[in-house]
Parts: sequence; structure tokens; C-alpha cells
Amino acid sequence: EKIVVATTRPETMLGDTAVAIHPQDERYKHLHGKFVIHPFNGRRLPIVLDDIAVDMTFGTGAVKITPAHDFNDYEVGKRHNLEFINILNDDGTLNENASQFQGMKRFHVRKSVVDALKDKGLFIETQENPMTIPICAKSGDVIEPILKPQWWVSCSNMALEAMKAVTDGKLRIHPKTSEKDWFRWLGSIQDWCISRQLWWGHR
Repeated sequence: EKIVVATTRPETMLGDTAVAIHPQDERYKHLHGKFVIHPFNGRRLPIVLDDIAVDMTFGTGAVKITPAHDFNDYEVGKRHNLEFINILNDDGTLNENASQFQGMKRFHVRKSVVDALKDKGLFIETQENPMTIPICAKSGDVIEPILKPQWWVSCSNMALEAMKAVTDGKLRIHPKTSEKDWFRWLGSIQDWCISRQLWWGHR
């Protein structure tokens, strides 16, 4: 038996660690708790149930999950405790996790993966699909999500102190009407990533 998935980025399947289906999709109810075998590296991928990431009315209703190279898949990976496998080197070539495609450039791998699927009799079809491609404002290149170590500063206590200073009258905001923005911003503060500028080229 097989489960068919569609993707606009075939090369990322080398980092797949699961296939997601909607828990209410009758077509796949018999596959709950089952696994699929990756066609290139033999990795055993769990079939996970996810009603957030999967729209059962779109495509085949089965979604390949590549947590290390897709923002939505990253969240699925966290929800289901999946493995995060990076397939990219910093120069855009594929690393040792890419099986026989190691050392090749990412867009060359896209074609090679499709050809290899055809050779295995696993390729179904190609369809036109409207999509949004993230483009770098600096280089004009296609942005490739990749996991990198990051450093963070916890801002919650600082935000509480800053709000308390205004509430206690130690700090005054002019004009007074801007206080609402102060509390709105600090009341929903997130941790501050102090390393992201390094990856973007800003020191």
C-alpha cells in the first residue's frame, strides 16, 4: 500500500520525518498509527494526525513533513516530537543526510529527485499550483528555511518592570494617549533574538 503526497519542493523530501493526515479523513483512518518507508534512505516515517497542518479537501489530504526546512512543518515537528533533519550545507549544497544527492546544489537536486522517483515508478504527475515564493530583498535569491543556533534574551521581567514604572508614576509617557501602546506592546512582549542579525549579515 502507498500514500500519495504532493509538494512544490521535491528536494526537501530528503529531510522528511513524517507524513501528516487529518484525523477525520475517512480515506486514511486505517493508517492511524502506521508508518511509511522513505523511498531513498529507508527511514521509517510515522503517519501523524494533525488537524492544523492538513486540509483534507486540498490535494491528496496527505502532507509530507520536513520540520528542519519549512516554517509550518517546524510547528508540526514540535507538536508531534518529530526528528529535525537538516539536509543543507551553508553554501546551498546538500549534506550527508541527502543520501545519493549529497554535494549537489539544491535546485539541481529538485530535478534529480523527480527523475529518481520516476526511475522507481513512484512519480505520479506534475500539476500547476499557485504559490508564494519568499525572495530575499537583498540578493533576490529564493529564501531557504534552515535551522541555526540562536541566542535569546528573556524580556518578560523587563517588560513587567517597565509597565510597573508607568503604573507607579516613576515614568511618564507623553502624550498620555500613547500609554495604551506602551502597555499593549509590553504586555505581549516576546523573547528577543539577539543573533538573527548575524545570519542576515548585519553586525
